Amino acid sequence: MQNQKIDRALKDIAGEKDPTLKSQKMASLCSALFREYGIELVVVGGSAIEFYTEGAYTSGDLDLCTIKRTPSLSMRLRQEIMGKLRAKGGPRSWEVAGMFVDLLGPVETMAKTTFRKLRGPYGMVS
Repeated sequence: MQNQKIDRALKDIAGEKDPTLKSQKMASLCSALFREYGIELVVVGGSAIEFYTEGAYTSGDLDLCTIKRTPSLSMRLRQEIMGKLRAKGGPRSWEVAGMFVDLLGPVETMAKTTFRKLRGPYGMVS
């Protein structure tokens, strides 16, 4: 993803007043950027509940996990990708465009069903 596109997306996200839309846009941007490195993310925890309830519950941050079938996310790669988002902090909790993004590691699930997909402005979100 080109730096100009990332900068426009970050400006859009930083200016978003609706907390649920802000989280969905950030999830879309993060998912698209990580996908370029072969890493699939999934929204989990309170963030997933926020999306399912369409904002009736708000999490306050964005919780993301990697999907196990994707390549390993080393500390160096995590820092490189989050650096493209001008993120501060790490290695687990980052501040990006006025919100917190938590990268929690591989998702733990025993479900046989597929992850629900949402279309975001910057790409698909699981």
